[in-house]
Amino acid sequence: MKRIGMLVLALTALFMFAAANSRAEGPRVVIATGGIGGVYYYYGTQVSEILNKSGVASATAMQTAASVDNMLLIRDKTDPAKNIYFFATVLPDTAYYTVTGKHEKFKEKPVKASILWMMYPNYLHIVTTDQSGIMKLADLQGKRVSTGAPGSGTEFTALNLLEAANVDPEKFRKWEKLGASESGEALANGTIDAYFWSGGLPTGSIVELVSTLNRKGMKLFIVPLPETDPGVAKFEKEFSGLTDSLVIRKNVYQTASDTPTLAFWNMFVCPTSTPEELAYKTTKAVFENLETLRAAVKPAKDTTLESTAKFIGKAAIPFHPGAVKFFKEKGLVK
Repeated sequence: MKRIGMLVLALTALFMFAAANSRAEGPRVVIATGGIGGVYYYYGTQVSEILNKSGVASATAMQTAASVDNMLLIRDKTDPAKNIYFFATVLPDTAYYTVTGKHEKFKEKPVKASILWMMYPNYLHIVTTDQSGIMKLADLQGKRVSTGAPGSGTEFTALNLLEAANVDPEKFRKWEKLGASESGEALANGTIDAYFWSGGLPTGSIVELVSTLNRKGMKLFIVPLPETDPGVAKFEKEFSGLTDSLVIRKNVYQTASDTPTLAFWNMFVCPTSTPEELAYKTTKAVFENLETLRAAVKPAKDTTLESTAKFIGKAAIPFHPGAVKFFKEKGLVK
């Protein structure tokens, strides 16, 4: 009996060793997301859990400054020889500029990335209070403003929009570069007058900010960005095909009225070097577990087969063949 017991233990150990080696030899996916408090972080974390539970890959999510840094990670940290692939959540304008080399950090070496699917529309928020006196884009001149975390897609969009509106951030009374949560805290504490944030609806940190401001006798105000605003019109012309004009409904953050703003469809991207099978299985696993994703991340309600399929073959950045294969199987792409 003792000999049999030892044999069982030996076989069990051998099986566990083989399983560990098998998993170690499989692909490792690192999902670059965004700052805590933003939707990117929670979305990417949930996708990593889906990939792990589905056995697609050994996946982890990491906090980053978001879009620009995420594209740098794809370019510089992906290592096919070691079976390590960096996937990422990213804004479309940032993705376009980094893939084409138009972004200053990518002029010498553009990133080679492909789209797996479209996540949800990102709404540009210029967040302030009803007591700031900031009613339109041009009113930001001379104020204390945060333009987003350094290297983030929010910062990239903010600086381009400010340039289009002829608002010089160097002439801000105070120029901060904070993430979503930190910006909200600074606004609530009165150390800044407004901040930029590009995210899904609702963004958790802004929902929390609404409650904080209410306790202090203030109301949240989101600066409207109508197409009639000269700065907005110039920005939309420069980024033609990458922006959309949508509305943040007043019930989202309990604002006094609906707010017109700019929107961008977020992309979930991977290196072009990603094996077709990995890209296919990743896409398949996520779309077969949409209810799990949506239960954890409210903006994921817009992650649908149809919202991605309509962009395949039309986007400025190509879709990965593995993802296209999945959508063809669903009969949504010819």
